[in-house]
Amino acid sequence: MITTLAVSGYRSLRDVVVPLSPLTAVTGGNGSGKSSLYRALRLLAQCGEGHVVSTLAREGGLQSALWAGPESLSGARRGAPVEGTVRKGPISLRMGYASDDFGYLVDLGLPQPTGLPTAFQRDPQVKRELIFSGPVMRPATVSVRRRRGSVQVRDGRSWSDVTDGLAPYRSVLGEYADRQVAPEVFAVRSAVRSWRFYDGFRVDADAPARRPQVGTRTPVLSGDGSDLAAAVQTILENGFGDLERTIADAFDGATPQVLITDGLFDVAIAQPGMLRPLRAAELSDGTLRYLLLATALLTVEPPPMMVLNEPETSLHPSLILPLARLIRQAALRSQIVVVSHSRVLIEALRADDDLLGEVVLAKDLGETVVQGQGLLTRPSWEWGSR
Repeated sequence: MITTLAVSGYRSLRDVVVPLSPLTAVTGGNGSGKSSLYRALRLLAQCGEGHVVSTLAREGGLQSALWAGPESLSGARRGAPVEGTVRKGPISLRMGYASDDFGYLVDLGLPQPTGLPTAFQRDPQVKRELIFSGPVMRPATVSVRRRRGSVQVRDGRSWSDVTDGLAPYRSVLGEYADRQVAPEVFAVRSAVRSWRFYDGFRVDADAPARRPQVGTRTPVLSGDGSDLAAAVQTILENGFGDLERTIADAFDGATPQVLITDGLFDVAIAQPGMLRPLRAAELSDGTLRYLLLATALLTVEPPPMMVLNEPETSLHPSLILPLARLIRQAALRSQIVVVSHSRVLIEALRADDDLLGEVVLAKDLGETVVQGQGLLTRPSWEWGSR
């Protein structure tokens, strides 16, 4: 389980360290930084896929994703006007997490001028990566370290060089996950790559979930829901009836079905009183969205972590409590992070206080802070230096 998430220099997250529970609800007012925290976690996951640079490019590049305020707000908090100061450290976007086994830290920055002709002088680069054990990064707990192009693996009390030519736009997680040479890298990459993010499934007329698709066994629903019918069929064959009970509970005895024609899978809902099941193209937006969420949460092979961004969107209020029950049930098999501003959903999730941890975000001089967090309650975290 991930116990701590840390982000520094990303949008409004100047320096945030968040504790994570088996089930964590991230909430706060509009503009408090909930979406930034969600996107930072998703950006961290992209390091495992090797797509962190391209993902930042889609956000407008590193410069647009960086914290836009001064390096320190201590003067402004004493009443001084907010103004730029002389930068003490390099331009940096840092992200990391600690877990029950290994932790990971990545530091992104801008390239040093080389004088060579290139059109990519503003591309972000991976300046530093660390893999460590324990809740906090310490020199003695680091097992893999990367500084610019040099990668080293701990070998007893010494370090073995893996390479000194890793391209600055590539991550260690994407290049050196060898079970024999660096089992820690393999473990971290496998975990990060298996995280699942579900952010406002499309339910419009052209949504992928509404179209019949060629079906193959699908133990985990994709992020866009395009393989919904195949995932539903996989659950129906292996899910011990949980999905049927969930849909019947939410929609007055309705049952999910999968209609298969020449290898094309189309999901449908059979409702009492109807002569035929309603195909995905005929389902209401709320019904389809709830079916997508239920399929994600009742997956046959639970991922180590699922992140749901505002899952209550477009759902009828009567579905909030069934959704909360589904999330609590899924949190017994996967770590769940729910980003939401729905107090009804969060209060329903609170039914199991031992499971839920609530993180309330707020803005202070443009900076996202965790409400109620002080020096004694902030999780321990060390960034180190380049």
